Amino acid sequence: MQLPLIKNPIQLGDFKKLARDLTLVENDLAGSEDLLKELRTSDTPVIGITGPPGAGKSTLVNAIINYLSSQGKSIAVLAIDPTSPFNLGSLLGDRVRMSEQFNKPNVFIRSLATRGSLGGLSGKTIEMTDVLKSSGFDYILVETVGVGQSEVEIAGLADISVVVLVPESGDEIQSMKSGLMEIADIFVVNKSDREGAEAFANNLKKLVHQRTEIIPVINTIADKAAGVDELMQVIQDQPFKNNSRRAYLLAEKAWKLIQHEKMKNISRIKLHEEISVASVDPSFNLYRFVDRILGGIKNS
Repeated sequence: MQLPLIKNPIQLGDFKKLARDLTLVENDLAGSEDLLKELRTSDTPVIGITGPPGAGKSTLVNAIINYLSSQGKSIAVLAIDPTSPFNLGSLLGDRVRMSEQFNKPNVFIRSLATRGSLGGLSGKTIEMTDVLKSSGFDYILVETVGVGQSEVEIAGLADISVVVLVPESGDEIQSMKSGLMEIADIFVVNKSDREGAEAFANNLKKLVHQRTEIIPVINTIADKAAGVDELMQVIQDQPFKNNSRRAYLLAEKAWKLIQHEKMKNISRIKLHEEISVASVDPSFNLYRFVDRILGGIKNS
């Protein structure tokens, strides 16, 4: 049976409806399952922006938005913010850096918390990205929180993964150790007006040229929009992963969705409360505690 098309919030100019749909999905509210099952996603390219903290990812995203806006493109941004370890809420730092974008009618920005996900991606990011892909945007940007070695998760979501580094990121061998060399489609050496930037970029180029598939290395100064034109040209010239790695991408998404479904009845806040009470007992054993929680899941 052919599924009905969902109304396109962007064509209708209804960002409020889109925001409500994303809230339904993010919080597993009533109606979210039906909404997801009826989605007809487009082939809108998803560009993942990842890299270590302090690399200037948000500033680069801001510059990319300005570039695409000048071309009349519509852009959606999912900014994955760090989670507070106490209230599990998003710190919303990216909203400050992208404040100039909020009044643009062709730009939609949504922040969400990692909620304990170690890979820089919230467990709901896949579903929320698919909602955006059904909404008629020209480009979707997903900026991860920047947690180093676990950033490889972005490869399972994005059509193109842009890894942002700075001269101070450490030697290029560390980049390889962190797994970034394996998932990057494009390297960006940001803050290239700093000392050592050229040497760092050149060493990185030598490494990527040792691979069968050469990875572009672009120098940028994001806060001055320097190098952004070149970066966007490379992005727009890149063949999207979905063409050659569709099965891999879908399997990664399915794995994440199944994992989320199995974990959805576990509340981190409730878990904190229960372990706070249980750990007061001198005979407390973490493994018995976890076994009890798992037993409860199996019986639910």
